[in-house]
Amino acid sequence: MRSKLHLAAAAATAGVLVVTTGAWFGYRELIQPSCSGEIRLAVAVASELAPAVDAAASQWVKDGAAVGPTCIRVDVSASDPVDVAAVVAAKHGAVLAGVGQASGTAVSPDVWVPDSSTWLLRLKKDATAFAPTNGASIARSPIVVAMPEPIATRLGWPDKKFNWTDLLKQVNNTSAPLRTGIVEPTRDAAGLSGLLSLTAAANGAGGDAQRNTVGALRALATGRSSLRNDLLARFPTANDSTSIASGLGAAALSEEDVMAYNSKKPPVPLAALYMEPAPMPLDYPYAVLPGIEPSKASAARVLFELLTSPTFRNRLAAQSLRAPDGNWGEGFKAPQGAPSPSGGAPTAPANGGTAAGGLDPAAIQRVVSSWSIATQSGRMLAVIDVSGSMKDEVPSANNRSREEVTVDAARRGLGLFDDSWSIGLWTFSTRLVGNRDYRELVPIGPLSGQRAQLEGALATVKPSSGDTGLYDTMLAAYQAVQENWQPGRVNSIVLFTDGKNEDDNGLNQQQLLAKLKQLADPERPVQVIMIGIGEGVSKSELESITKVTGGDVFVTKDPSEIGSIFLSAIARRPPAPR
Repeated sequence: MRSKLHLAAAAATAGVLVVTTGAWFGYRELIQPSCSGEIRLAVAVASELAPAVDAAASQWVKDGAAVGPTCIRVDVSASDPVDVAAVVAAKHGAVLAGVGQASGTAVSPDVWVPDSSTWLLRLKKDATAFAPTNGASIARSPIVVAMPEPIATRLGWPDKKFNWTDLLKQVNNTSAPLRTGIVEPTRDAAGLSGLLSLTAAANGAGGDAQRNTVGALRALATGRSSLRNDLLARFPTANDSTSIASGLGAAALSEEDVMAYNSKKPPVPLAALYMEPAPMPLDYPYAVLPGIEPSKASAARVLFELLTSPTFRNRLAAQSLRAPDGNWGEGFKAPQGAPSPSGGAPTAPANGGTAAGGLDPAAIQRVVSSWSIATQSGRMLAVIDVSGSMKDEVPSANNRSREEVTVDAARRGLGLFDDSWSIGLWTFSTRLVGNRDYRELVPIGPLSGQRAQLEGALATVKPSSGDTGLYDTMLAAYQAVQENWQPGRVNSIVLFTDGKNEDDNGLNQQQLLAKLKQLADPERPVQVIMIGIGEGVSKSELESITKVTGGDVFVTKDPSEIGSIFLSAIARRPPAPR
């Protein structure tokens, strides 16, 4: 994680701006007779960009920043984007895979400038009420593959053009794999950008796309780091063959990361490989968060104009960052082979750059979910509805039945789970086994010993002619998972259904909830994920269950979407209790 800057502290009078960098180093007392009062604008900025934004804002305040007759004060804080994302998600009742809970001290700013628009897209996907304004880019840093220069030279750098398929072959080389690393992509935009490009290459490599993708995910997972500084520390620290062979060989980082690393004159500098096709860059969107006061919104608009003025380009260059159009200002020392899209340094566009162009939120969510599943472990019972209505055709899935679409989603999900998982499989309807509504196909057990059994069992799942025995099945599944509950893992149930409880001879809703409340144990939690399919589902009925057990409910009217919903649901489970 980049070092934190904490900028701006309380001022005694309007027009005073105090800036700190871990320790008090000075203040400016500003006399502004032309304005009165104070609009205080809180701006959270990605750490590497914060010094440039703060310098521009400080000069603006010194020169008499105001909206109409009212003085403006700008408090700039260097903030890790994942921390702000957690705060914003919590504010909107959402959970982002891999992000976790917000800290008790974090607060939501008025303006947020994260390092990537992917943060905004992920939040919009999971929090539909999240609607920031503006969103235009104010800076840019390409994503590169950082590689120790001796290794890069051996592979043909700087003359050779590199593509993601070449890198994928190096990653999946079983005899002499390239030692790759990645900063946790659920928490780091540069890691996510590299992961998106690598998985796209895996999907286009021919053969078994899912197998290629899972192989790449797991290879990267062995070298992942939670913090960027931890990853950087794993590059070779001595220029000898042993150190180079044992150190980190490649990682997706920003151009700014590489420039900052090499500025410290390490024994083994890093080469920046500009890959083809070019990965999604860090684009630093200027997001005015929803719900701020009109006066603050006005101040934010004026600040944005300042941060997209021609003079700001040189402030960016001092921080090893480019302007939104990809070019750079005075003093920028580009790495060898760095592209400049226009071949020069034209004036930055007056209204900022375009952020998040062409990004697909659904694709981002799929990659994040797949990563989360492929790199975590758990214990899960999958329970699939086989009532008669599961025979209904799904027009958006080439008229395959709901059952076929559901089983296909489960089969694809199974391919992402590694052998450390324990998984079981049940089906349910009404009176599947005598008067019992559910059938155990495979008991919960390690995938290392029963993957083939599960795949075979899934192939046998067919709709019955029965109704939906939801409540009796839910209670039995909860008891089964809780009975052999395992510490240090997320113990969970994932239940697929396309209907409401229709078993008149079983438990009613009140009886089920009462029994679940008796069983619920905070020391041995069981997360329940309910995936409702089609028009016949009662979301309130499903939510009444998860309110008691913990977990979440996902309902889609289009059954063809359940594959991505399944992945998202698994990825968003809370971490295992310690």
